Amino acid sequence: MTDTVLVTGGAGYVGSHACKEIAAAGFLPVTYDNLERGNDWAVKWGPLEKGDILDRERVASVLEQHKPVAVMHFAAYAYVGESVDEPAMYYRNNVGGALVVLEEMFRVGIDKFILSSTCSTFGVPDVSPIPEDYPQNPVNPYGASKLMVERVLADYASAHDFQSMILRYFNAAGADADGDIGELHKPETHLIPLAIDAALEPDAALTVFGDDYPTPDGTCVRDYVHVTDLATAHISTLKALLDGHRGGSYNLGTGTGTSVLEIIDAVERNSGKRPSYTIGPRRDGDPPELVAECTRIHDEFGWTPKYSDVDTLISTALAWKQKLAPSGA
Repeated sequence: MTDTVLVTGGAGYVGSHACKEIAAAGFLPVTYDNLERGNDWAVKWGPLEKGDILDRERVASVLEQHKPVAVMHFAAYAYVGESVDEPAMYYRNNVGGALVVLEEMFRVGIDKFILSSTCSTFGVPDVSPIPEDYPQNPVNPYGASKLMVERVLADYASAHDFQSMILRYFNAAGADADGDIGELHKPETHLIPLAIDAALEPDAALTVFGDDYPTPDGTCVRDYVHVTDLATAHISTLKALLDGHRGGSYNLGTGTGTSVLEIIDAVERNSGKRPSYTIGPRRDGDPPELVAECTRIHDEFGWTPKYSDVDTLISTALAWKQKLAPSGA
């Protein structure tokens, strides 16, 4: 019988790519998603159990039915601006929902958990690259909600025989190379799909928020990591947990920064069309540079990004966008 892995938020962008890699690794991914921000068409490699992470009875029922060997937890709201406007919604869902999942896991004896976390827990750091042990001081409710769950997991490990992996993403980007799944957010806030839209669609335009940062070209620098590389990191840490690893916290990035204007240039290089953009004011709280130091996950598990060079990021995202275009999505 194939071991199952419960994937909360498995109909979302990163979660669906993780499900594909889970299946490729010989496990059965069971997606648990309310489809509020996920897509049922992205659930391709295992069953979909529709439900909300705040619905304790539904969470308990799915855990008891499928008896997963571990839970990968992606289900969370993840818009920084929205979190500033609606903090209660973020704390209720991101923290409260995680607590429901953890409490029901503990009740039925499941003790392995992988958290989709974020570099937003670091706030506005004054060093680059950012090491895993850098002080965490989030500047918005989204980052704070993720940090609270990290703290809960540390306390669970101290109080119980419970193992967790905390994976702090930098900027997820790109799409599945086979074209099976990809990025589709409504509204879309990520730079690469917005830049592709600005190149391909006559009425689309991109705003570059600030060109006066202390960076080589004045625009923000970020560490873009391919979504498939993020997914394979989840498999590496899952296998480690199942082999007896006690858990830990890891940055997921490339260690290399790319500016907004460099992304725009790469979109032009890959699409043959220059994205239309304007320069706007800086956004409050945007650090000039966010780049990961990610030696820990490489040293412990041998994980190295394979698809995260900028042209692969852009070309896979572009292919996905062109696949979506006929459907009007």
